[in-house]
Amino acid sequence: MKAVILAAGYGTRLQRDVVADSSGRFAHLAGTAKPLLPVGHCALISHWVHALTASDAVDSIYVVTNALYHAAFEEWAAGFTDVKILSDQTRNNDERLGAVACLQLAVKHFKIADHVVVIGGDTLFKEDFSLSKVKERFSDLRAKHEDSCLVLSYQCKDEETHKYGILEVDNDLCVLCMKEKPLPSETKSRRACPCFYMFSKKSLPLLDTFLEEKKEAPIEEKDAPGNFMSWLIPRKPVYVHQISGRFDVGNLPSYIECDLYFREKLQDVKSYMV
Repeated sequence: MKAVILAAGYGTRLQRDVVADSSGRFAHLAGTAKPLLPVGHCALISHWVHALTASDAVDSIYVVTNALYHAAFEEWAAGFTDVKILSDQTRNNDERLGAVACLQLAVKHFKIADHVVVIGGDTLFKEDFSLSKVKERFSDLRAKHEDSCLVLSYQCKDEETHKYGILEVDNDLCVLCMKEKPLPSETKSRRACPCFYMFSKKSLPLLDTFLEEKKEAPIEEKDAPGNFMSWLIPRKPVYVHQISGRFDVGNLPSYIECDLYFREKLQDVKSYMV
C-alpha cells in the first residue's frame, strides 16, 4: 500500500489568525504550511510519517504540496528515507488544483498501481486510532470484496453536521451515502467523515472519470476529497471504521487545542497511531 498525504493547501484562515493575533505568541508560525506546524515534539505531518513507518502500513509515502511551500517540504523530508515530495506547481489559493486533482497528480506522477491511503495533511486523530487495526479491517473487507474501500467516522454533535461530510450506513457499516455539510434536520446520522480514505487499487482509475465529469465545475466541487468519496460510494463498496475523534487544524484556536493535546495529554508518543 502507498500513502498520499495532501498538503497543497495555503492555510489562509490560519495565516490570517496569526497575523491578527496581538499577543505575538504565534508570530513564528507566519508563512508555515499547516502540515509543517510544530505539534508537540515534531511537525504535524511527522506524526503521520512516524506512524506509517512504525506500523509497516505502507511501503512509500508521497506528499503533494504547492510551489510556495515546496522547498520547505523538501527540507523537512530530508530527515526521512521513505518520503517523496511532489509540487502541484501552484503559487496561491486562487490557482489551487483541488485535493482530488492533487491525488490524481500523485497517482500519475508516481505511477501508483497499488492500494492507497489518502490522508489530509492538516488532520490528526485521538490516541485510540491505530493504523495497524485500520489496515487489518481494510484487508478483511477486501477478502470479501476486492473493490472495497474504507473510511473513518466519529460521532459529531447536532450543531456540527453542517461543518462535515456526514455518512449514512447500513447495519453492516456499509456506507449508503455521504451528505456534504447537511443541517441536523436533513439526516439522522451524526457520523462525521475525516480526510482519511483507503482506496482499493481498482478504484483509482475512477479519479479520471470523476475529474472528467467535473472539468467545467467550480473548484469547490473538486477541492474537498470528500466530494470524490461521495461520488464513489454508489460505484464501489465503501465501509466505515469507527474512531473517537480527530484534530482538524483550520484556524489558530484549533491549532492551539491540537498542540496542547500533544504536549500535555498524549500518553505514549512512540506508539501514537501505530
